[in-house]
Amino acid sequence: MKIQKIELRVVEIPYVHPFETSFGREEKNQEIIVRLHSKDLEGFGECVALDKPYYSYETVQTEWHILEDFIIPDVKTKEFETPKDVQTIFKRIRGHFMAKAGIEEAFWDIFAKEKNVSLSRLLGGVKSTIDSGVSIGIDKMDVLLGNVSKRWDEGYKRIKIKIKPGWDVQVVKKIRKEFGDIPLMVDANAAYTLKDSNIMKELDGYGLMMIEQPLSYDDLYDHAVLQKELQTPICLDESIKSVKDAKIALELESCRIINVKHGRVGGLLQAKEIHDLCLSQNIPVWAGGMLEFGIGRATNIALASLEGFCLPNDISATNRYYKEDITEPFALNEDGTITVPDRAGIGVEVYEDRLEKYTVKKKWY
Repeated sequence: MKIQKIELRVVEIPYVHPFETSFGREEKNQEIIVRLHSKDLEGFGECVALDKPYYSYETVQTEWHILEDFIIPDVKTKEFETPKDVQTIFKRIRGHFMAKAGIEEAFWDIFAKEKNVSLSRLLGGVKSTIDSGVSIGIDKMDVLLGNVSKRWDEGYKRIKIKIKPGWDVQVVKKIRKEFGDIPLMVDANAAYTLKDSNIMKELDGYGLMMIEQPLSYDDLYDHAVLQKELQTPICLDESIKSVKDAKIALELESCRIINVKHGRVGGLLQAKEIHDLCLSQNIPVWAGGMLEFGIGRATNIALASLEGFCLPNDISATNRYYKEDITEPFALNEDGTITVPDRAGIGVEVYEDRLEKYTVKKKWY
């Protein structure tokens, strides 16, 4: 496969409602869309770096730089037989996993189209639908409870709420009082330290599915210390940036569940390796989300169709976050699932008019 043209776009779409985490409150999402052209085929990828370095050091600006100045020049000079070959151009670049994942995702799309198979099938997916969970941001208590009620009534199979110091135990207590034993988890986005272990122990008494990333984004050791003190499984997100990190975390018993985001770990190949590792050790995994647009959402769904993704994923219906998207929308089925696209590639149409409408920067190479 020889790539003739490459396009980068920064796309910005407002959220239906502001979304608040321990990092702050956001009104819109901005990400890089990658488009590759090879003969009469095109492939799309989504670089999920955000516009601020809070979740990761990677941002829209830094990943545009890495793509434009380091990855794209190599892509234009080489030929590739499979998406695995793309990994060879990444070896000299340290980190910047989201830039790598964005362009690798576009290669997977174009390669699957060339083979006339769905991305799910190409990855080895075994499901026609994936279980969908929903993430609810920090808000006023009455608003949050209304959101929990609404999303639970819509059929989502699991509710996740964001927490931070001062907004944790009392919120979970209130949700349990109002909604009983619904499947519930909390996500701290690394907002606590071991000094807050008393808060984690209080949360331990509320029958949570898991506590996601309570401690620092770069920590594995302290999570192992904390996990030994809790009955509730710790789920690691930001701390797992590679297959090696996953191996160390499992060896240290830093967690009992892993959130797999292909953007965070450098692409679908790395994500599948983490999935395979966890499957071999009976460690549950689920697909995390970065509030992606339709291209990234379709890719997440294909990944979540693999056997080991046995917990509800952070992959919600399109209308949870966006009034309109750059692709055809994904809907929640009555049974709380989302259908896995079975058309070739990522399996969804990219709407050219909307892509243009929400583009704030673009360049061809």
